[in-house]
Amino acid sequence: MIRALTGAALLVMPAAALAQQVPADPPTAEDDGGCCSLTFPRLSTEEIVVRGSGVLRPADSDTVQTSSLIAYPEQGLGARIENRLRDEAGIVQFRRSDGRSAHPTSQGVTLRGLGGNASSRALVTLDGVPQADPFGGWVAWSAYDAINLGGILVTRGGGSGTDGPGALAGTIGLHSSMTQGVEASAALGSRDGWDASLSAGTKLGNGQVALDGRYSRGDGFIPVAEGQRGLVDRAAPYEQGGLGVRLRFDAGADSRIEASLRGFADRRDRGTDFTTSKTDGVDASLRFVHDPLGATQWLVLAYVQVRDFESGFASVAAGRNSVAPALFQRVPATGLGARFELRPAIGDANPLRVGADWRRTTGRTEEDFFFSGTTPGRHRIAGGSSDTVGAFAEWTSGDAEDGLLWTLSGRIDHWWLGEGYRLERNIGGTTIANLNFNARQGWEGSGRAGLRWTSDALSLRGAVYRGWRLPTLNELYRPFRVGAEVTTANEMLKPERLWGGEVGVDWKRDDTQLSATLFVNHLTNAIANVTLAPNLNQRQNLDAIDTKGIEISAEQRIDFLTLRASYALTDATVDAARAASALDGRRPAQIAKHGGSVSLRSNATGPLGGFATLRYIGKQNEDDLGLLVLGDAWTFDAGLSWRLADAISIEARGENLFDELVPAAISSAGIIERATPRTLWIGARVNF
Repeated sequence: MIRALTGAALLVMPAAALAQQVPADPPTAEDDGGCCSLTFPRLSTEEIVVRGSGVLRPADSDTVQTSSLIAYPEQGLGARIENRLRDEAGIVQFRRSDGRSAHPTSQGVTLRGLGGNASSRALVTLDGVPQADPFGGWVAWSAYDAINLGGILVTRGGGSGTDGPGALAGTIGLHSSMTQGVEASAALGSRDGWDASLSAGTKLGNGQVALDGRYSRGDGFIPVAEGQRGLVDRAAPYEQGGLGVRLRFDAGADSRIEASLRGFADRRDRGTDFTTSKTDGVDASLRFVHDPLGATQWLVLAYVQVRDFESGFASVAAGRNSVAPALFQRVPATGLGARFELRPAIGDANPLRVGADWRRTTGRTEEDFFFSGTTPGRHRIAGGSSDTVGAFAEWTSGDAEDGLLWTLSGRIDHWWLGEGYRLERNIGGTTIANLNFNARQGWEGSGRAGLRWTSDALSLRGAVYRGWRLPTLNELYRPFRVGAEVTTANEMLKPERLWGGEVGVDWKRDDTQLSATLFVNHLTNAIANVTLAPNLNQRQNLDAIDTKGIEISAEQRIDFLTLRASYALTDATVDAARAASALDGRRPAQIAKHGGSVSLRSNATGPLGGFATLRYIGKQNEDDLGLLVLGDAWTFDAGLSWRLADAISIEARGENLFDELVPAAISSAGIIERATPRTLWIGARVNF
């Protein structure tokens, strides 16, 4: 649970939830009846406490790199986690649209300009469990409808081997909280939007049980920009919901057993016939945590992810006056994993972390295409499996609050790609292709070295790191088509590898906080969709993507208001030769050079509260050659709240209040897809 200490109130709306840089003051641990809390110092005497589940007490090692805590006190009133992440400059999602209108396969996330395709290059975890789709590497943000989130900890930069492989650009750690009592909200929004959430928790014997759920729906908006629409274009409705249950039981002194089971369903439409998508998922985890203060700590975790994704794709005529089915896809996928971590007591501290983990993904795509009317003429099935087994160690030494702190970590992984396959045949007829791809395996290493020196209000920090990412099953085995553009798969893709470094300074005094970070990254074997000929692309390993830039944040508290600004400048270029030589020196697709936000929020304890957030995203290329450009955009969100009683409040919130056209995609024919237009919400929240 997130709470504000010393009587300072957090704004009740999710979009107003604050974020701050925290390297200068690392998180500390606080006992909560057997479950640890992450306490993040804020300006003045105010603190944020994230009562997390399923993790050991926080280590100081992440403070040598840029870290931000995003407080997320409630979910409701139409707010979206992925939109809240957009307030943090440098966090980039493949599309500018959110999980109500974007295609589910386009929702990968990355940091520091390391983009180019829809697979995530940042590692997203929930209480330590990887969250990327087992087949495609994208993130189903609607899956967190069934979780009461307490906070999000973002660590920029790779090499954090204790989190697991795949953290090329950094780690986005979601932390759940166990509700005590009842929290409920209901809201009515634009275009017949509805949103309702409920979290309830109580003691159960020597433990706790919590139930979380959310349901949202809306008629949606027309995705195609006004002036380009035809007879086939209509509003794109959505319906999403989830339900989860969590149990926690004490298992002796300083030990607990935690179990989690949640399911979610996501239904979307892309604004024409034959474009409905459906995602169903079930996640379960079981863990044993032993984390006494001043003694040996350890954790054992096992988890499973089950995903079933279906989607239709349409072919729209040039005048947008007729539409026909182009492809129907179904993707069943499963993720399995386990983890063990030990922190031996050395003196009265736990500076050493050692452990091992395993993750397995399996999945396949089943596709019908070459339609004649509404009857498919060809069928394709393609898929495979991957396994990664790794061991890690990390040592952190020094004074976390005043003095010199340094950390050194390393990780070694062995990976396997099982035998892949692709079968393509005419329905009821001959086989077009029946391919089997040899199994492959290899070793990869990752690690980090960093230090931070703190004296009074000033902190200086620096880090160097190496990370890697295995290609997804989607990138390896599945060809796809968008309009006339065909992209072929490449079963011989190599793992991506990153070398990077950063230096930063943080200054905090009374009600003022400033932070600046310079970074440089070199990503070799970067996987991208490379243009080979007109309307023909292939997934290939580029020689490299090089990025450098600066991230700046500032926060100032003025009486009952807090002003916060965040800005990132990212200079990213492609280094390519041979078949991809046309991309050499160009900017990667979907990466803007400039991005930032400014927010003003109320932090008073009275009955009235409010916030305002102005966001900017610079122009970016839609394609690898830079022939299609998405323009820059400004958006403005704001909200008000009025607490009628201790347990009841009413709220009003607006997204994109100036109804700015935010281009999210552009086709080769120049058709622009837009992100969310002006959307208004009004509702109530109850806590008791």
